[in-house]
Order: sequence, then structure tokens, then C-alpha cells
Amino acid sequence: MQGEGVKKKRFDRAFKISTVKMVTEGGHKISEVARSLGIHANQLYSWKRKFSDSGEKAFPGKGHLTEIAALRRKLREVEMERDILKKAVGIFSKTTENGSGS
Repeated sequence: MQGEGVKKKRFDRAFKISTVKMVTEGGHKISEVARSLGIHANQLYSWKRKFSDSGEKAFPGKGHLTEIAALRRKLREVEMERDILKKAVGIFSKTTENGSGS
């Protein structure tokens, strides 16, 4: 089978930033930098785009949530709490309608 046993290369944040800066500030071509470092040019284009979008906040690393992801998770939690409260209100309002609540 093709690709079996091939491990994906992982690069740390500092490496990605310095590589992007070689292109953006150093004036080197992406293809040259990618070839010299043994990475695919498309990967470097992706890093450059992420760095231009997020600046120094780019490449938070494994296990680190971006601000948007953390906010989305919090929103899901709050929506679940809201749904639980809505169900509780429905249950208690049925109980009081039947006269067993008072």
C-alpha cells in the first residue's frame, strides 16, 4: 500500500514564522525556500497565508485553541444550558397546570 509507514512532518511555530519571514522580509522566493528546507511549496504558501491573516497569533500549536474555537465551544455549552432550562420550565409549567404544584 502506498504511503504506509510515512510519518507526517511536524514543524514548530518558530520554524514556520522564520520560514515565512524568509519570504516576506528576506525577499526570497517561496519555491527556493521550500526546496532548501525540504518542504512542499504549497505548504509554505499556506503558512504565509495564515501568517498574513493572523500575524503573530498564527500557528497556535497542538492543544492550543484559537479565540474563535474557544468562543464556539463556550457558545455550545451555553446553548445546552439554555435548552436544559427550557425543558425544566416546560416540566414545571405542566405540573402547575395539573394542580399538583400548588
